[in-house]
Amino acid sequence: MSSSTSSDSSISSRTHARTAAADDQAAVPEPSFSERCRTLVYMGRIGSLSTLSRKQPGFPFGSVMPYGLDAGGRPIFLISTMAMHTQNLEADPRASLLITQPSSTQTDSNADPLGASRVTLMGNVLTIPKPEVANARRLYLERYANSKYWVNFDDFSFYRMDPVDVYFVGGFGVMGWVPASDYERAQPDPLAEAAAGIIEHMNADHKNSLLLLARRFAGIESQEAAMISVDRLGFHLRLKTAEGMRGARIGFVREVSNPEETRSVLIDMVELARAQV
Repeated sequence: MSSSTSSDSSISSRTHARTAAADDQAAVPEPSFSERCRTLVYMGRIGSLSTLSRKQPGFPFGSVMPYGLDAGGRPIFLISTMAMHTQNLEADPRASLLITQPSSTQTDSNADPLGASRVTLMGNVLTIPKPEVANARRLYLERYANSKYWVNFDDFSFYRMDPVDVYFVGGFGVMGWVPASDYERAQPDPLAEAAAGIIEHMNADHKNSLLLLARRFAGIESQEAAMISVDRLGFHLRLKTAEGMRGARIGFVREVSNPEETRSVLIDMVELARAQV
């Protein structure tokens, strides 16, 4: 699979990025980098927070960091004043948060981890103003119910990262900067939570249909086909062909917004493919 390596700063959050997965395959719409970033951050639960060390000035200090999210995709942290990263932030609020593709959404357990998607948010991490703490608390507890046991401790407070820039890596050769404003306006893909189930179902029960779809919509003859990702605009296949392994991006004939619509459009596309066999 190949894609532009430049930033999609000229693309709105709901405008499609494009990729050409096969050398002879026409460009196929796919979610923009900003939308893919929002989806990754939404699906993740824990990131790697890097703050600037007070003890060793200029050196990054890494911490495992659970986070909540507000409506603009800004991470919310519940951290103690005793933690080194909190002390670092009080001295200098600049930080970055690395979030990697959750293992539950990766279809190949043996795949190179560098081929997985990840996003780095860079921004300022500051305490949340008192009038906004109640909402932050609610959002955080929605993701981490167990935090109710320490959320009221005197040394714990809510902090929020305000991103100033975002960097996305979608796998080998797929990367680019995303302006913070594009990230904020974007929304997670509507299939984000259902994607793993859709992929598992298609690979387990509809292998022959995937071969048909690859032939009809990507123009590729293959002996084996596996769906490896799916989103509101289409899906990616990994194909075993006579020439070796190939990737293909196939666009839906109409955009979808939920699993039921996804099932319907796949049925329609398989029927179109069978009609031309």
